[in-house]
Amino acid sequence: MIVGTRLSRLAAGRLLPGMASRCAHTERKVQVPDTGDLHIVESGSGSRSLLLMPGALGSAWTDFKPQIEQLPKLLPDHTIIAWDPPGYGKSVPPQRKFGLEFFREDAEAAVKLMRALNRPKFSILGWSDGGITALILAGRHADAVEKLAIWGAGAYLNKDEVQALQAIRDVAKWSPRMREPMEKVYGVERFAQLWGEWVDAACEFYKQRDGDFCRSEVEQIKAPVFILHGKKDPMIAPEHVPWLKQRLPSALYHEFPDGKHNIHLRYAEEFNKLVADFFRGKE
Repeated sequence: MIVGTRLSRLAAGRLLPGMASRCAHTERKVQVPDTGDLHIVESGSGSRSLLLMPGALGSAWTDFKPQIEQLPKLLPDHTIIAWDPPGYGKSVPPQRKFGLEFFREDAEAAVKLMRALNRPKFSILGWSDGGITALILAGRHADAVEKLAIWGAGAYLNKDEVQALQAIRDVAKWSPRMREPMEKVYGVERFAQLWGEWVDAACEFYKQRDGDFCRSEVEQIKAPVFILHGKKDPMIAPEHVPWLKQRLPSALYHEFPDGKHNIHLRYAEEFNKLVADFFRGKE
């Protein structure tokens, strides 16, 4: 989720060129109680539900284009729902709120969204920050989550990750190629402001909570879990995967030997087949 973090993800990792044209999908705003109008992209028409949860400052299309396009064919019994979390992407307003509860607030908003869609039981694909949110949601709402697959996420933040974040807080020091994808979504000034707020909020977890994002929630998860990992992922400390595997001993695990943070984009076809098999029950 973090070390050197979203640099490659915010740049070439997102919006890969050469992808197939968008499949049939619908985009709309959904009124979510106590949250506001949230933007979603839906594809497929199955009775089961799969929620795609993006990373920091991420949105449906910036983070999950190959999944929106390809998963309906692999999971014909599922409807694929990709959301823009509150204050991200096209889910503005509401204004994005940070603080020590923002991951948990996103988890609650996701549950309310799925209830508003009359899909109270669902599975989750969670990347990076979305993986943290997915772990919280699965731990706190065991009755709602059927299965979850996560990658690029850790349950806490360590000292090295804090230092790495602080080193990249100022987006003016990034190359234009690294800034452009998110500047297209938010504009130059708003992206810089939003990213700075995110970094400050993440660092507060380390200062005030020993880096704890969701340690306790991980211990409460009952749903089947699939942990995917890019062996060369520079965005999370190496200790996170074994930490999760130790506490989720029944979890399925798959490693991409040359993968980095964006394995679902870089290896989209292989990734999508793996997670589709998992959600179909062929794990």
